[in-house]
Amino acid sequence: MEFWAMVAHRSDDGIEVRREKVGEEFLGPGTVTIKVHYSSANFKDGLAITEGGGVVRDYPIVPGIDLAGEVVSSEDDHFAPGDLVVAHGYEIGVARNGGFAEYARVPAEWVVKLDGLTPREAAALGTAGFTAAMSVQELLNRGLTPSDGAVLVTGATGGVGSVAVDILAGLGFEVVASTGKTGAGELLSELGAAEVIGRLPEDPDAKPRPLGKSRWSAAVDSVGGKSLAYVLSSISYGGTVAVSGLTGGAELPTTVLPFILRGVALFGIDSVNFPIDQRRDLWARLGKEFKPRHLSAIEHVAPVTEVAEVLRGIQSGSHSGRTVLEVAGAF
Repeated sequence: MEFWAMVAHRSDDGIEVRREKVGEEFLGPGTVTIKVHYSSANFKDGLAITEGGGVVRDYPIVPGIDLAGEVVSSEDDHFAPGDLVVAHGYEIGVARNGGFAEYARVPAEWVVKLDGLTPREAAALGTAGFTAAMSVQELLNRGLTPSDGAVLVTGATGGVGSVAVDILAGLGFEVVASTGKTGAGELLSELGAAEVIGRLPEDPDAKPRPLGKSRWSAAVDSVGGKSLAYVLSSISYGGTVAVSGLTGGAELPTTVLPFILRGVALFGIDSVNFPIDQRRDLWARLGKEFKPRHLSAIEHVAPVTEVAEVLRGIQSGSHSGRTVLEVAGAF
């Protein structure tokens, strides 16, 4: 068996992604073999092809932390040839070969059977969309309802943020979308945002206040840093913030006051090692009540052979929404 793959190699000149024909040995261990129809582009994939990115130890490797397609063989009774599936997280694309290839093989315990979603829609959601769904679910678990008031989404044009805006609006919440990208208002309004504001805090040079005026009932944050500190100081009593990113920095210049005076809860969202039973349940919700109504508005499609260029755009900050990488037929 031979198939095409985009393989990342490390040399003295750095890391280069090459289009190569590889053999079955590239599939590695696993119980479910998948013909990949689509993958997607994520910031973590960019780190996988960046010297010092810190997510891959051994090269060569096929990156791609997301993959969606069709089962071609399975040693597990839960899956059969022809099943449409998605797999992401765990070691995919960082410690074993991932989605930027025509075929992938993974343990059955990492695979989700699709219900209500096509492989292309699953790839458009991918890790970022699933992280958004995890964030929204955490807010709901804390008892948040639309009557509680506006919900803030930071980094709203990114993969996590844009899907979170769409899901929350579809569930009936008033959504305030925060973004540093000028001209994004029309798109975010189309996704369902009731209000679009700039990057937070409004004055980035101002000294962070431990507590500010209550502005939002809850928040989905993918920025971190000073922005997250500001958000925490502005959440209403008993509110929740679900955080999943650090594009604004890993430091968190805040105090305990939002937590002990307003009862604010800060939840960290990690989709990589999320248990498979809960993962499958949440994907089922993404095919039903959580299904974004405007996924096509934030979706961009590119052949997987152009992945290096796409990932450079994500790393430079010029990218918005979700880029689906077409694998089937791209080589």
